[in-house]
This record gives sequence, C-alpha cells and structure tokens, in this order.
Amino acid sequence: MLNRRSLLLRSGLGLAASMIPGMSFARAATDKRLIFIIQRGAADGLGTIIPTGDPMLGTHRAILAVEGGLKLDGMFTLHPSLAQVGSLYAAKQASFIHAVASPYRDRSHFDAQNVLESGGTQPYAVKTGWLNRLVSLLPEGGKGAIALAPTIPMALRGPAQAASYAPSALPDASADFVARVTQLYADDAQLAGLWGQALQTRSMAGDAGNARDAAALGSLAAKVMTGANGSKIAMIETTGWDTHSGQKARLSNQLRNLDAMIGAIKTGLGADWANTLVIVATEFGRTVAANGTGGTDHGTGSAAMLVGGAVEGGRVIADWPGLAANSLHEGRDLKPTVGLDRLIASAAADHFGLDSMLAGRTLFPDMPAGRAVEGLIV
Repeated sequence: MLNRRSLLLRSGLGLAASMIPGMSFARAATDKRLIFIIQRGAADGLGTIIPTGDPMLGTHRAILAVEGGLKLDGMFTLHPSLAQVGSLYAAKQASFIHAVASPYRDRSHFDAQNVLESGGTQPYAVKTGWLNRLVSLLPEGGKGAIALAPTIPMALRGPAQAASYAPSALPDASADFVARVTQLYADDAQLAGLWGQALQTRSMAGDAGNARDAAALGSLAAKVMTGANGSKIAMIETTGWDTHSGQKARLSNQLRNLDAMIGAIKTGLGADWANTLVIVATEFGRTVAANGTGGTDHGTGSAAMLVGGAVEGGRVIADWPGLAANSLHEGRDLKPTVGLDRLIASAAADHFGLDSMLAGRTLFPDMPAGRAVEGLIV
C-alpha cells in the first residue's frame, strides 16, 4: 500500500534523479576515480579497433572499410572518428583490448547486458552489480555512487549508496519550490537526508545540469567528480550501438560522440585526470561479415578500452584469433580470447590498490580461477 511517507520517499528519489542528467555516483576516501562507460546495443569492436593487418578483413568487410585512422601497430588501426582517444593512445594514456567478451554466449541484448553489469555468468543469476560491489571494497565502504542515466543501472544496484542523474526536458524547479520541499522534509530523518543529497548533487552539476550532447555529458561527469567531495565512481550510459544497417555512417557518428565525451572528461577533470581510469565496454560484438544492408548482426567478441591518466597505455592487448573461417566462433563471430570480467577485475584492483583475488571474487563471484591481466595501470 502506498502511504504518504512512501509516496514522498519515492517522489523525493525521483526528483533527486531528475535533477542531474543520466548519472550514477560514488564517494570514497581515495584520490582514485573510475568511470564505466557502457555501450548499449553491441558496439562493433572490429569497426572500432580495425584489424587492418588481417588478410581476411577485406573479404568479410569491404563495404565497411574507412579511410585514415591512427595506425596502432602492425595489426590494428584506430577508427578515424576517435581522434582525441588516438592522441591519448600516443601519450600512453589509452590501451585497447581486442577479442574480448563476457561469459555470455547468446545474442540477447537484455540478457547480455545483465551478465555484463551484474558480474555473473548467467542472466539474472546475480542480483547486484559489480560496480556497486566495488564501492563496498573502497576505503570507508564508499559514500554513494553516481550514474548519468534515467535510473540506476544494474551495474550500480546493491547495498552501497548510489544515485542517478539524467538531463530533463522539464523546466528547473524554482527556488521557492525547492525551499518549500526542504521545509516539508526538514523533520523527517530519512527524507531530509535524501533531499539534501539531491540538492548537493544538483549544486555540483551547476550549469552543466541540462547537458544533452555527448561532450556536455562528459563535462558533467567531470564536474561532479572533482574536488574533495566529488564522486569517485561514475557510470555513463551510451546507446545506439546496434548497427544492423547503414553501419559505416552510424558507427562513425557514435564513435565521434564517444570521442567527444572522453575528451570532455579529460578536460573537465584537470589534474584529477592523472588518477582516473575510464573503462569502455559493450555487451557483445558483431558478426565478422557485413550483412546485405551495410550493417552487421549480433556477434560475440568485441573490443574494450582503458583510458585515463592512470592507464599504462600505448598498447593493443590481444591474443588475436584471426578472421579466417575456421577461426571464427560458430563460423560467424570474432572468437573471444580475453575475458571481459577478468579484464575489469584486474584493472579495478590495480587501480584502487586492492588484493586481486579479493577483487575478483567480489566483483565477479563465478569467474573461473586464473591469472589477473597485469600491467594495465601505471
């Protein structure tokens, strides 16, 4: 039954979430910062970190070929839309991990995203998110986490404090309205705290609070993560990566937006960039061969990015399986050779100075035993 108190509680939480565009955040006693950018829709890793040195690429993807891009090494070329990320790679502040995948092996977006965000090996088997569990390992247990998203994403759900903030088309609440709600909640121990947190987050966002484009969202993320009271963990949702048709132009635009977002995060964080790790990952990859509409379909292996001043960058990490027909997963997909769960656990543990075995068990409880991926963080 929905009584006055529960209604006010839900209303307060909803208004708190609406005050800051698409975000979820965490505060903890550490100068390290971590941002998880999820690419919802299955981003094409083969079109992002392009294996131009593989002789079979043209056979499968001639229609998707692009001109230019930074030559990363003898095998891989960065998509030309990622100009700022390319500069970070040259400055050894970005690394790319190819032929990577979560434990999920089917092709449902919803199930795959749940596995990626919960840290399980089967959809819906784990009820909390790996990012929320990471907060619990930080000094003082963390003090909240923030996501740029309309609601708290699965990765941030759990017992650790988290909130979300997304740009709204609604007009800003007037100062009089805010004052009246503050007075209404003043004598309620629970609602007063929630309302105060919402107002604090709104104040931190400042003029960036109505951000809508990718660069503005990146600036907003940086704004709420700077200063002594800034969030230390954040998650940003990006969508539109499901490129079944017209992929060449669509992927180029998606990557240009991602590039602008990461560039804005770096600029906005200033000196704090040196202590920042940005993880960019998607739920699964796309087929090796293009389809008949100039797109690609749901696949398996993809690529992930580690970006930030804390990254031991300038490398493409890949146990490359090749694109020959007999090397493909189920005869159609890039075969994964690196576990996304192990990659994330290794990077997070190294970044925050956590015991790697403890971090692995906590973030990804069903992950098979194995060696951590070493040398990811400065």
